[in-house]
Amino acid sequence: MFRFTAACALAVWAAAAPAATILVYGDSLSAGYGLPPDKGWASLLAGRLGEEGFNYKVANASISGETTLGGKKRIAASLQQHQPAIVVLALGANDGLRGGDLDEMRANLETMVDASRRSGARVLLVGMRLPPNYGAAYTEKFRKIFGEVAASRKVPLVPFLFEGFAEKRDLFQPDTVHPAVAAQPLMLDTVWKGLRPLLKKS
Repeated sequence: MFRFTAACALAVWAAAAPAATILVYGDSLSAGYGLPPDKGWASLLAGRLGEEGFNYKVANASISGETTLGGKKRIAASLQQHQPAIVVLALGANDGLRGGDLDEMRANLETMVDASRRSGARVLLVGMRLPPNYGAAYTEKFRKIFGEVAASRKVPLVPFLFEGFAEKRDLFQPDTVHPAVAAQPLMLDTVWKGLRPLLKKS
C-alpha cells in the first residue's frame, strides 16, 4: 500500500511540475511575419513538444525587423521576464540584408549567448545565409560568423534555417524573403534537430 501511495504521489508531482520555458529570440522569420496566427514554426514547436512528451512551454520574443543590436539591447529584460531553460537565438538576417558591420554582428551574438548562459539557460544558435547578390566576400563572412560564434562559445548550431528549401520560390511569400505557411514545418524540423538534444524529460 505504501509503495502504491508513494508512486501515485510521485506521478501527481510529476504531472504538476511547472513547464520549463524555451525562449525563441529572433526576427520576422521566427515571429511569423505574414502568416496566419499560430502557423509559424515557433508556434508549431509547442505542439511538437507536447507530442514528444516534453514538459516545456514556448515564449516567442521575436520581433520583425530586429537586428542583433536590437536583440542585444533587450536580451537582459527578456531573460528576466521569461527565465528560460533554453534560448533559441535566431538573429542576424537583418544585419546582413542591410549590409551591416559583420564584426559588430559577431560581437552582438556573442554578447547574447554569454548573457543567456549566465542566466542559466542553454543556447541553440540558428544561422542564416544571404543571397549571392550581396557579393561573395560579404556573404561568405556572414555565413561563417554563426559557426565561429558557436565554436568560440561552445554552443550547438543549426547552420541554416532555410535548409532544404531556400531555392524553392513556391515555399516563400510574394516578397520572396519570408517563408510561406508550407515552409514552416520544414523550418521546425531543421530547428528540432539541434534543439532535441537539449531537451530533458520531466
